[in-house]
Amino acid sequence: MYRFVLHFLAAALPAAASVVQTCRRLHTQIPGRVFYPDSATYNSSISSYYSGQERELNPSCIFRPTTTSEVSQFIKLITDCGDVKFAVRGGGHTLWTGAANIDDGITVDMRSMNDLDLSKDHKIARLGGGAVFSDIYPKLVPYNLTVMGGRVPGIGAGGFVTGGGITFLSRRHGYSCDNVYGYEVVLASGKVVYATESSYPDLWLALKGGSNNFGIVTRFDLATFPLGNMWYSDLSYNYTDSVLSAHAKAFSNFMKPANYDSAAMMGVFLYYTGQGFGVSDAMWYVEDVANPAVYDAFTKIPNLGGTSELATVDKVVEAFGENLPATTGRSYQLTLTFQNPPAAIYTELFQIWEKRITALANVKGLFIEFLLQPQPVTNGTNMFGLTPGKTDDVLIDMTAAYNNESDDALVESVINDIVNKQRAFLKSRGYLLDFIYLNYADISQNVLSTWGNKSLSKLRAVSKKYDPKGVFQKKSPGGYKLFK
Repeated sequence: MYRFVLHFLAAALPAAASVVQTCRRLHTQIPGRVFYPDSATYNSSISSYYSGQERELNPSCIFRPTTTSEVSQFIKLITDCGDVKFAVRGGGHTLWTGAANIDDGITVDMRSMNDLDLSKDHKIARLGGGAVFSDIYPKLVPYNLTVMGGRVPGIGAGGFVTGGGITFLSRRHGYSCDNVYGYEVVLASGKVVYATESSYPDLWLALKGGSNNFGIVTRFDLATFPLGNMWYSDLSYNYTDSVLSAHAKAFSNFMKPANYDSAAMMGVFLYYTGQGFGVSDAMWYVEDVANPAVYDAFTKIPNLGGTSELATVDKVVEAFGENLPATTGRSYQLTLTFQNPPAAIYTELFQIWEKRITALANVKGLFIEFLLQPQPVTNGTNMFGLTPGKTDDVLIDMTAAYNNESDDALVESVINDIVNKQRAFLKSRGYLLDFIYLNYADISQNVLSTWGNKSLSKLRAVSKKYDPKGVFQKKSPGGYKLFK
């Protein structure tokens, strides 16, 4: 036993020393950008992660670049430093351990690269790779413009856009990644390229969903869209059989192609806290129209009141964000996709959730959210393998937030059981789709394989072409990797 321990320590100590030495080399090469444990900048970066799982990780140092050149220098250095591993973070909202942080490695915090530059014709917004959408929106409001970004405060461009991106305008313009003109990317060699439909087109397409597998994106050139005021409503309801039945019918009708309205996005939220159940609807309409008729079936359900206002997108994000905690203790999330079914199917999905979720009643700090929302109406310019122009695909996002690590196994077991039963039921009725949306998935879900063999083969080919040594597969272990 002692010989095993000594062997383990002998292997571990040089690796740790190598990380520290790499941090020192990086500090010497790029002064003022490297921060160590217990420094104010380090602590602030760690504490800003959304989930407790990510906040528990402790990189040996944090690197905060301010230019593309500094990112390039970092990649050249890290690839020359043995087995030193790294993570890259933007907003830090992904929930699971190691998504955008790392123990005993180097975390690259991109948030100092947060510039916004509008093209002369105002059709393109150039965002720094670490930009946060809730900081970008107020700068675009004076121009009556927006971009396809996050709907709550703190969402960073990096993970959001490269993983897809569901937005207020998604039923009109698809995923955020469908609307990227170009990516400035630092490749595994340290080379900087600008990927567009005509320059590095295979890389450009792979980055539309392919996440962190190909390089570090240091700039996103996003399409802008006209948007002055939009309508936002958030209504709460008692959790009763009649309210659930009315929602099942209303949402099924809302999602029928005959009722499609490209300006209308929404989410139906069922939630459970251990003290009881609740229902709320978030409704967004990207035109300057108050109380649009497309939502009448929801607003006429007897409710407890809430918000209903015309406002600019920055104010809508701020208001919607007030419904969510700034951070969570522990978190777990699963997702699935299906074609819109009749109301009776939604009612059964609600019942599957309701019957099982009370097993978590004694979990401290519990908040469970069962979200129904439309999938974006994509133009097909991504790696997802979805049908372009299809308006009736639906997404479920099942998210748990709670206090203690000791409850992880129970929470994960119950949420998995609910989702597996919902998937099996939908499959038996012919509505389940294979597709899993990356940005709402847990690392346990085999996301990339659900996009089809053709998409996965293309992603792997791009990785081998631009990262032949597998730097972003091996040295940056977080995320959904292509060759697992």
